[in-house]
Amino acid sequence: MSHPAPLNLRCEYGSNPLGIGVKRPRLSWLVGDERPGAVQTGYRVLAASERALLDRDEGDLWDTGRVESNRTAQVEYGGAPLTSRQQVFWKVQTLDADGEASAWSAPASFEVGLLESADWSASWIGSPLHGTPRTSAVVPALRTPFSVKGRVAKARLYATALGLYELHLNGGRVGDHELAPGWTDYRVRVRYQVYDVSDRLATGENVLGALLGDGWYCGFVGLAEREQYGISPKLLAQLEITYEDGTRETIATDATWKWHASPILEADLLMGETYDARQEIGAWSVSGYDDSRWTPVEVFADPGIQLVATSEPPVRATQEVRPVARPVESYDVHVGKRFLYDLGQNMVGRLRIRVRGAPGTAITARHAEVLDEQGELYTEILRGARQTDVYTLRGAPEGEVFEPRFTFHGFRYAEISGRIEEENIEEVTGVVLHSDLPVTGEFTCSDERINQLQRNITWSQRGNFVDVPTDCPQRAERLGWTGDAQVFVRTAAFNMDVASFFRKWLADLADSQAEDGRVPPVAPTTDGLLISRLDGGPAWADAMVICPWTIYRCYGDVRILEERYESMVAFVENMERRFPHGVRSDPALDGWGGFGDWLAMDGRGVGDPRFAGTPKDLIGTAFFSHIAGLLSRIARILGRGDDGNRFAELAARVREAFRRRFVTAEGHVAGETQTSYVLALHFDLLNGGERKTAAEALVRDIESRGNHLSTGFVGTPYLLCVLTAIGRLDVAYRLLFQTSWPSWLYPVTTGATTIWERWDGWTEEKGFQDPSMNSFNHYAYGAVGEWLYGTVAGLELDPDSSPERNAYRHALIHPRPPIGEGFEDPPLLTHASARLDSIHGRYEAGWRIQGGSFVLDVRVPANCSATVRLPDGRSVEVAAGSQRFEV
Repeated sequence: MSHPAPLNLRCEYGSNPLGIGVKRPRLSWLVGDERPGAVQTGYRVLAASERALLDRDEGDLWDTGRVESNRTAQVEYGGAPLTSRQQVFWKVQTLDADGEASAWSAPASFEVGLLESADWSASWIGSPLHGTPRTSAVVPALRTPFSVKGRVAKARLYATALGLYELHLNGGRVGDHELAPGWTDYRVRVRYQVYDVSDRLATGENVLGALLGDGWYCGFVGLAEREQYGISPKLLAQLEITYEDGTRETIATDATWKWHASPILEADLLMGETYDARQEIGAWSVSGYDDSRWTPVEVFADPGIQLVATSEPPVRATQEVRPVARPVESYDVHVGKRFLYDLGQNMVGRLRIRVRGAPGTAITARHAEVLDEQGELYTEILRGARQTDVYTLRGAPEGEVFEPRFTFHGFRYAEISGRIEEENIEEVTGVVLHSDLPVTGEFTCSDERINQLQRNITWSQRGNFVDVPTDCPQRAERLGWTGDAQVFVRTAAFNMDVASFFRKWLADLADSQAEDGRVPPVAPTTDGLLISRLDGGPAWADAMVICPWTIYRCYGDVRILEERYESMVAFVENMERRFPHGVRSDPALDGWGGFGDWLAMDGRGVGDPRFAGTPKDLIGTAFFSHIAGLLSRIARILGRGDDGNRFAELAARVREAFRRRFVTAEGHVAGETQTSYVLALHFDLLNGGERKTAAEALVRDIESRGNHLSTGFVGTPYLLCVLTAIGRLDVAYRLLFQTSWPSWLYPVTTGATTIWERWDGWTEEKGFQDPSMNSFNHYAYGAVGEWLYGTVAGLELDPDSSPERNAYRHALIHPRPPIGEGFEDPPLLTHASARLDSIHGRYEAGWRIQGGSFVLDVRVPANCSATVRLPDGRSVEVAAGSQRFEV
């Protein structure tokens, strides 16, 4: 009797993806055998051009035969060459320890996108409307009628824009993507999306249409003004219809399309959206509509950039948040009545408002993360980003619904104002937007404050993973800061499946890299962003190596190392040339030295206090040694042994340069800051007794501050890990449970629902920090999540990065509860647990203190194993299945 079939078949991290952009896609599955100790000793994959062939166990494209292998992830397709538009159906069968075959999996599929530029017959089109460097123009609506001549077998709509688009077909919206096609460096590449519209077409006349927003292309971007890439949005789309008789027809954007001004009078990502319902243009995307007053579109020259398939989940509306109480009402002579709503959660997205009123009545919705001391929206921190939407009613007696399309806001509080009464506002809903990445992790424990901290981390990840990993979602910035992404990527990979998300962003980073190998502090970049011309500096530019390495470790993704290898080498070789003596020093860093330990609390009062007290060249040299070592390991994984040796030697030379420059004979480290010691210890830059001296100095500094941290963006991610490694778990827990600032829990005690940018973003003693830079949704300090999963609950990667143990093929389960030496009774925590849906299956680790005993429950997925380390010092090797340990 066969054992259960494999589960969760995926291609390029997606389930039945449509429009993949690679010719050798990678397949993954989970072993369905739940017997204790279950393993896979082999597999067979069938891939077919038709579902019927697969149902007959025939693989005309690929039949692997029985392959002796325990691999279930990143299995590269090796069948017949794939071509544009090709649909492939596949299934898999696994072999158990006795060589017995499982049942066949349920069929899965993938479809190839348009791989060659010649596959596109569409032209770039748009309207003559455009804004100015300070103002946006009306959003144009575009349409074309076309005829369907027979029974449709398949229809695919390929679309992209320079700007943002929303497609309509026969009166309804196409797809659920928001802010498509997302943000890339439009000077280099733009992504396209593919939609299955087979069931949306009817014989006879049909209508395809689109709305075009400014988006990142010609709207405000970050710290720059508008029109960074162009002056008006443009659409590229083609609908390919395959009839049942095998013929194919293409409806493409061209000169036959028409355009008309829409009721969206203004739409900007940072500023907001203005909509006048009195100017609605009727059922403009249905057949029979009179478009005689519409104007032929403008056709634009091909910009000559790459059209690439979308490889990661799109931004979607994923959930809704309702106000937690009735609004607070006030009156302003200039705007009328004001109604202030508290949604109870700092979120990113937009409002959906159901309202009733007289024609011409205008309502204004303003958004903010926090309230000021007078209970008003605190908008000083927005740096000019208005975050304001305006809706003018048409006066429909049944009521009207306003929900912006081409903007998003960061907010917990919303004020709706106008010449209206409360009863006119029938419903207010917060619509949450973010890249729709699968949730893979969960952490819980016995302390609700720590649980809230974890929720804050995940909400900040949602809010700042809007197509790119941004620093903040509300003010006039919202940039893909490299340092923030680098410090948070490990925690991000616990919470969500971020492999394809980071693969896309690392392509953005490579696009932004200078010809000499330097890496800027943000990606994507534009010419108007002055910071994009800088060297990102230590811990920021180093994202070029650290992020691909982390994705490899978490997902076993060798391809991301291959794709980014040249960029990584160019970056490290650039540093080797610029810093021949190994010290990554200020003069060679464009004269400024980088961001230092950004926003640490140990500033010495010299220069910009945000750079803090740890010497910048110390940080730079520590990271130089670290990333050279990582690149050495990457080179060897890719079979580049000579490079591996070369970069290992470089790492050793830089390590010695660090020691000569920054370490005393006794083991004291220059700067004498917490981050100085954390980096020296974490990156293994000290020898012998020096580690003991450094460890004591680190603890002494923490204790001298009343058990408070002083680290910034650079030191904080490693702080608790280092304390754990040096045997001071007690100090780590004291920092975790500290409730006065600076600490992780101080914002929680104030009611925060996301991670703050600054430890002292607001304090009882001083109020708000500098409004020119003070975000209340900023995930960097949420990097502590890695320690919650990996140390408190104890679920972590095996230290061995070899293929047989990497990416949770073999896990380390080593919970370190707050018990034993250095801890008092009762314990700070009585239980903690973590769940992780790894690329190889679900792990669970949960412990509790019960009747004086420590009880640990462990679940290991099929075809995996783990090393379990217990508080009494025992180490146990376990196979797949569930087990309980008691100490």
